[in-house]
Amino acid sequence: MSSNEDTLDDANGDSFENVKQRVRDRSKKVAQTKEILSKQAVTHLLNVLGFGGFCFLLGARPQDIPYVYCLFYVIFVPLRWIYYRFKKWHYYLLDFCYYANTIFLIMLLFYPRNEKLFMVCFSFAEGPLAWALIVWRCSLVFSSLDKIVSVLIHLLPGIVFFTIRWWDPAFFEAMHPEGTARRASWPYVESKSYLWTWLFLVPLVAYSLWQALYFLIVNVLRRQRLLRDPEVMTSYRELSKKAQKANNIWWRLSGLLGDQNRLFMFILLQAVFTVATMALTVPIFLSYEFHVIFQILKVSASIWNGGSFLLEVMPKQVILKEKKKSEVQPVQTQQDQSPVELEN
Repeated sequence: MSSNEDTLDDANGDSFENVKQRVRDRSKKVAQTKEILSKQAVTHLLNVLGFGGFCFLLGARPQDIPYVYCLFYVIFVPLRWIYYRFKKWHYYLLDFCYYANTIFLIMLLFYPRNEKLFMVCFSFAEGPLAWALIVWRCSLVFSSLDKIVSVLIHLLPGIVFFTIRWWDPAFFEAMHPEGTARRASWPYVESKSYLWTWLFLVPLVAYSLWQALYFLIVNVLRRQRLLRDPEVMTSYRELSKKAQKANNIWWRLSGLLGDQNRLFMFILLQAVFTVATMALTVPIFLSYEFHVIFQILKVSASIWNGGSFLLEVMPKQVILKEKKKSEVQPVQTQQDQSPVELEN
């Protein structure tokens, strides 16, 4: 009888300890969740205030927007390289958007009155970079600094060159020196052939140079490094992984020439995308109304994608993360038990 009572007491004790442990685990999980939400709330607040301040400055002092962009670049791009280097994502900084943004910075700081370079930058900013916001579904999520930076890298240059093209009086005055006839607009469009040369042909040559350098660095010089470490991410690896998982149109198009030629097909598809978007910069450059509508479209697409991410993608990510934790936890519990306990 006493043996049965001892066994019952042990069972009750074990049960009580298990309940206490579950309560402690739940309390710890709630505390961690609150801490994460608190950090995200602070990030959300700061990003909303920063974005609101930028919108106010855009309306009050558009001539200062290029300086805001330069400040953004010199602060956040180096910080992003440090963060991406730690995550093994640093090859993303060889993408076209960073190549183009570097040219923008050089133009704004050292050659702000160069009309031809301005038009090349305009083509980059309102061509491939701007349309990437829509095609690649960049999301304006104020609780994520990384997503905010990704959106601004593609969105800010177009706004900068919009203000210079249409709103900045300082640039207009600089293009009208004393003793010369006043121009109707700046940059001065001499002819349609001049326009197509500097908004389409020359930017396309500059893009082709980037594509050749990117292929040489990533697929030739660093090929063995990438093969040794599959965790190191590049744009091609990420796009092919996502496209294969979703089995979307990009994955099907990239396989038209077989699996062995998917890299070539991705390069070709990107080239077609670049040619098409650069061609669209010509009517955007000529029409103020069209350009305003395009700015609204870009911002609206980013906000829409951000809302979709919060309502659709983020809950799925949380559920998947919890599922992985629940699968790993029983295995760890079993490994922590002693051989004697397992035998009993």
